[in-house]
Amino acid sequence: MSHLKEKLTVGRFPARLLGGASAMALILFFSGCQKKIRSAGASDTSPQKIQLKSVPEEKKVEVFIGGELFTAYRFPDEVAKPILYPILTAKGIPLTRGFPIDPQAGERVDHPHQVGHWLNYGNINGLDFWNNKGEVPEERKHRYGKIVHQRIVDLKQTKKGAELKVEAQWQDLYGKALLAETTSFHFYLEEDVRIIERHTTLTAKDTSVSFKDNKEGMFGIRVTRALEFPSEKPLLLTGEAGVPRAAKVIDNEGVNGNYLSSTGQTGRGVWGTRAHWMKLHGQVAGEESSLVILDHPENPGYPTYWHARDYGLFSANPLGQSVFSKGKESLNYALKAGQSVTFKYQILVHSGSDLAADKIEQLATRFAKK
Repeated sequence: MSHLKEKLTVGRFPARLLGGASAMALILFFSGCQKKIRSAGASDTSPQKIQLKSVPEEKKVEVFIGGELFTAYRFPDEVAKPILYPILTAKGIPLTRGFPIDPQAGERVDHPHQVGHWLNYGNINGLDFWNNKGEVPEERKHRYGKIVHQRIVDLKQTKKGAELKVEAQWQDLYGKALLAETTSFHFYLEEDVRIIERHTTLTAKDTSVSFKDNKEGMFGIRVTRALEFPSEKPLLLTGEAGVPRAAKVIDNEGVNGNYLSSTGQTGRGVWGTRAHWMKLHGQVAGEESSLVILDHPENPGYPTYWHARDYGLFSANPLGQSVFSKGKESLNYALKAGQSVTFKYQILVHSGSDLAADKIEQLATRFAKK
């Protein structure tokens, strides 16, 4: 039985997801709402068996591999978008940041809107879907959009694993839908690599929709502290109880992340470069671990630019071309009313050894032929 204890949340976030007293209130709120997950949610515990379990009262669908939690699709009211959270290794080690849902000692408390894995964008008809924290000052709410889960369309076993299909709407403050979203998640294994394959189709509703070039996008993951880069500046981190410390500190214990792109770029220099895959890797809880995002040739803007930061934001952004190219290119993608676009990506999750570039390339080639 896995040693993992998943902490779940109920109710609503405090009014603001910021530092100081508000962040402390948020963490204390979550601490009072924790409970252990029951691995019995998956009845078949064979090592390769992948199963889905809908938990409607907690607004989530759990994904189990061999009877142990791998990830969960969540759509709580308090988050301005559906997310996958957490993403775990075969040993149950989280590769995603806990804050603000389940704060861990030594984590950053910045960017509370970066939770688990998500897909959204920073400028759609002038609305910011990326930075919406769910709770913003009343006078600023009109600037933000939100992605609202509508329904679970299907949960099914496949020859390789399991598939979850959902529908959502990209709405403005007043509930008017700009985009209809249909997303399929396919969860499966390729030898010792756990794969999350996501196909998201966005359809413009009653009016045309513009995706103005913007750096805030699009296919994102916020990773655990160990996969960040060591910082030379003092940071506001959580203490042992998950509560932010009173002062900023320099504490890089266990922080050892690094990027590798399909073009051979490494380190902080990968930001704003193009590549058809990117790996973020390092030692997590004493185990070599990797997260990889694969782009697909049919996606707009392929090969994607990377909004990949040293502080733990790992994101592919195919639509922010004028920002990343410093004006040399532009896309300003748009859909007319009724038009659709589909984005296809894979997340590779590997632990226990280094996931070599040639293996990633093999998987990327296979994905590209789908």
